Amino acid sequence: MRILGLIAATSTLVAACGSREAGPAAAPGNESEASAQGKSPAGSETAAAEGEGKSAAGRWDLQSGGEGVALTLAGAGRPAIRFVCPAGGKSLLVNVPDFRPIGSEERLSFGSGGEAAALAADSRGDRQRGGVSAIGALPGNLAALIGGPVSASYGAQRSGPHPAPPRALTRDFVAACREGSAPPTPPEPGPAASASPCLTQDGKPLPAAAVRAVGTEPFWNARVEGRCVTYSHPGDQKGTRVWTRFTAAPGGGTWIGSLGGSRFELKVRPKRGCSDGMSDKSYPLAADLTVGGERRQGCAEPA
Repeated sequence: MRILGLIAATSTLVAACGSREAGPAAAPGNESEASAQGKSPAGSETAAAEGEGKSAAGRWDLQSGGEGVALTLAGAGRPAIRFVCPAGGKSLLVNVPDFRPIGSEERLSFGSGGEAAALAADSRGDRQRGGVSAIGALPGNLAALIGGPVSASYGAQRSGPHPAPPRALTRDFVAACREGSAPPTPPEPGPAASASPCLTQDGKPLPAAAVRAVGTEPFWNARVEGRCVTYSHPGDQKGTRVWTRFTAAPGGGTWIGSLGGSRFELKVRPKRGCSDGMSDKSYPLAADLTVGGERRQGCAEPA
């Protein structure tokens, strides 16, 4: 019976991904927790809502950190849906904060277009992220599953279809998931190549060296490791790691990504005697940072 239920749930999702027709109304008690509290879900719909599968405007963001690599659609106030490849690889986690846990429901389905997959859901809910999360083996067709307008279903609850992630973010997320899940290779003579997704791009080792950039007015700091940039400021002293795409340039380079739904861009170029304006220290590189719609200047040096 459980297998028949899974097939039915997956078929329903495939139909939802390929059509904008209204889905069936949810039974009482299956609406999202946000709806139960009289709030409108951000970027997500359950069958208890209008059932039209519409999504509030949101922006996709790609980040990497201790949890792994995450592709998140940020709606109004909180994420609408998350895709996470946990550190260590070989698995995919899908989280929908607006879904309400159902004790008898053990599957969460998601997909895009005619592609769909089902993962094992924690019927107790996700206390850390909110809503409901499901996890399973990394799908081989991950790029197709998230390459278009994305939908998710859990029991009678629906989320999406949401806007398709930008192709560049989808490509980088899938690459990071696959690189992170690849089995370790035995060390070879000479310098060992790191398997870290931060140090590879398009399946090749990055030429980028570790860099530290600093700036004032306001104070900011950026630590670069390959294509990963950890950005910190007085309001976020621990720092947030931003997954970027690196483009090399003579003596420096450019790192472009997304932070909080806005463009994140760090440019480093040679400039002898660059001063941070706060000390007598001289830096060999200048840094230009674009974050939160603002452009900031600073200096940089090899870390």
